[in-house]
Amino acid sequence: MAGKTDQMKGKAKEAVGDLTGNKDLKSEGKADRQAGEVKEKVGKVEDKVEEGIDKVKGVLHK
Repeated sequence: MAGKTDQMKGKAKEAVGDLTGNKDLKSEGKADRQAGEVKEKVGKVEDKVEEGIDKVKGVLHK
């Protein structure tokens, strides 16, 4: 969820930076958006790893 929030915040900063001609704000927004995308991908990988661990635990407990 934090990843999506960072992406939205970044998009907003990019838009404001673009409208106002503030290149620094636009760059900061882009960095925030990209960081959010990374957080989201890491979260998905963590979920897959947890699923794999749960499957292994299920096999071992039989």
